[in-house]
Amino acid sequence: QVQLVESGGGLVQAGGSLRLSCTASGRTFRRYAMGWFRQAPGKEREFVATITWSGGSPGYADSVKGRFIISRENAKNTVYLQMNTLKPEDTAVYYCAATDTIFLRTTPSGYDFWGQGTQVTVSS
Repeated sequence: QVQLVESGGGLVQAGGSLRLSCTASGRTFRRYAMGWFRQAPGKEREFVATITWSGGSPGYADSVKGRFIISRENAKNTVYLQMNTLKPEDTAVYYCAATDTIFLRTTPSGYDFWGQGTQVTVSS
């Protein structure tokens, strides 16, 4: 079992930056692929970024490519999402997720464990 806790959300102006963190419990964190998803009001949860257990080969949604960076520190059981050049359309609740696989997953059904989410609001 893995428990995930996100932090770092908040209100920011368009063009600004935020860094989200997701800290996991459990000693097996380093073997899990991790992902970030987001869900805006009235919309389905959508993929944002994912990273393998080793930190290599990150994957991104086209909408955030070149602006967001996913990374992880296995020694701290933490995965990060650095969000730059934020836009109002990035406004959503952001969730981190974990899955026990060596492969990248880009759909919510591919993940086994979820955090409670953190709100990100980008004002225009």
